[in-house]
Amino acid sequence: MPTPVAELIVPTYEPEAGRSRGMSRDEIEAFRAQHWLVQVPFGYQLLNHDDCIAVLKDKRWHQALRLLTTMSGITDGEYLARRERTSILTAEGDVHQRLRRLVSGAFTPRSADRLRPFMREVINELLDRVTANGRCELVQDICDPYPIPIVCELLGAPKQDWALFSQWATDIFRVFDADVANYTKQIMAASDAMDTYVADLIAVRRNDPQDDLLSDLIVAEEAGDTLSTDELIMLAEAVLLAGTDTTRNQLACALAVFGEHPEQWALLAEHPELAPRAAEESLRYLGAVRGTGRFASQDVVYRDVLFPQGTLVFPNFVGANTDPAHFEAPETFDITVQRESTHLTLGFGLHYCLGANLARAELQEALVIMSQRMPNLRLDGEPVYKPAGVGIWGPASLPLAFDPS
Repeated sequence: MPTPVAELIVPTYEPEAGRSRGMSRDEIEAFRAQHWLVQVPFGYQLLNHDDCIAVLKDKRWHQALRLLTTMSGITDGEYLARRERTSILTAEGDVHQRLRRLVSGAFTPRSADRLRPFMREVINELLDRVTANGRCELVQDICDPYPIPIVCELLGAPKQDWALFSQWATDIFRVFDADVANYTKQIMAASDAMDTYVADLIAVRRNDPQDDLLSDLIVAEEAGDTLSTDELIMLAEAVLLAGTDTTRNQLACALAVFGEHPEQWALLAEHPELAPRAAEESLRYLGAVRGTGRFASQDVVYRDVLFPQGTLVFPNFVGANTDPAHFEAPETFDITVQRESTHLTLGFGLHYCLGANLARAELQEALVIMSQRMPNLRLDGEPVYKPAGVGIWGPASLPLAFDPS
């Protein structure tokens, strides 16, 4: 007979208010030595790579994003109704499989590669503003403005509208914040404005297709099935969510790590062919997505433990990415190592990041050019990190110095 999870004797973790990084690596290792589960507010964390993989690929565990509103104490009826709309980020079962089938061809490595020249153009323009000074505040000067032009180029939005997309992204991303209940009106207003804009853009693209994502999605078809206008709008918003804040924060995380490992930065500058490994090692070592949530859609037995329907579990990507059972010398940051196991920062299984190829390309291109144009990189003050309650995490401020060029 499986043991109900509530009857297990497992360690408990109570997050401290205002803590910036959540559970530390030392705490993870201490908990891991006691049990493969840790009880946390609302549910249980999984700390081992194998357990995280098992849950993420099991169809019985559903994406917990849809529960964010309930867990956040939101009572705004209009907002709650909107959050019930189908999204590829929260859909499950046949609905999710259909959407993934229809859109997967638009998110291939080849589709990301066609944007690489534009990525290089964007990062070079941003660096032009700071390289002569020999210092910058990386988040404000480089990371925040970097992905928006690329997402706009991907969708086919003109340059004069980049500022609009940036503001919409900032407002919509509040959905992942711990205090989201204070921003429901702001989130809805931004979502409405973007929906209207994208609907107009779709109407134009139906008559005048271009070499962009919306045009690709409009013509996407399988067995006579196509995407509706509402689904196209939903996907555009998902691209904005998945393709902006993650890149902003992950690039800042990567530079924070390189600032502490200047020998690795010099190595990358000398060997730009290491960029793919540098990107993957940055994602593993300090990921902007530090975990995710799943709930049991039915009673689930795993490792002879019964998780009743509705139980929440949280795969801890920090624990998975530093699991010594899967990564040799996991606490070492080394861009020359070809890791045999896969990090989980971009997810795994049914809800693996749809824009993973784009995210990798953006990170690789930025790291190559920045290592060439920001020699002798070093921290110019203490990084300030966002609170752990923020969904997509990273430095809020990262002062850097380097040799002027």
